[in-house]
Amino acid sequence: MRIAIISDTHSLLRPEVEEAISGCDRILHGGDIASKELYDRINDMAPCIFVRGNADREWAEDLPEDIEFEIAGFRFYMVHNIRHAKKDLSGIDFLVYGHSHRYEEKRVDGITYLNPGSCGPRRFTQPVTMMLMTIDDEGSVSIEKKDLSPILKRGAKYPPAKEMDKLIKSIIKDMNSNRTVDQISERNHIEKELVEQILQIYTTHPGIDIDGILNRMNPD
Repeated sequence: MRIAIISDTHSLLRPEVEEAISGCDRILHGGDIASKELYDRINDMAPCIFVRGNADREWAEDLPEDIEFEIAGFRFYMVHNIRHAKKDLSGIDFLVYGHSHRYEEKRVDGITYLNPGSCGPRRFTQPVTMMLMTIDDEGSVSIEKKDLSPILKRGAKYPPAKEMDKLIKSIIKDMNSNRTVDQISERNHIEKELVEQILQIYTTHPGIDIDGILNRMNPD
């Protein structure tokens, strides 16, 4: 059995992620899907289990905040933010979570903790990652880390500060019009990395204003 473990897609399904997921028997999503359209798209690819993240709004109100389930005889528990995990983890083999956008794989007290990182918009220089789990006929489990991100170009040129307010407003407007990162990049004549960075901050900080986005940006 082949299981794709992803999280924090934030309205973006990269072609590389879609290719990696293709052919998997199950998909586990650790939350922050961020759009109903992407939820439906992923749900059509294979049998899926989702949890609700902090960026999943009204459309996701029926998604569980955490869930326990079994696959191939193993007990899984999944929650978006590990800080919100239940205290009693007895009987759990794998704890899947997201939120931090940082890949993590560790074993503590007989439980394997799995954070696939983010495979949505890249946050600054953090890699774009996901996991592939394989369970063979004998019940052996292997975990593969997939790093799908190109290296950010050092010295990338950012627009002058006086133009950033207008640019950020345009990017957010394009996102709300369901345009892709490629389309937004082309329409605004800027690099995809900058689009991803702005959208990452905007989607992970509900209610943030333009000044807040600028304060959190970290240009090379």
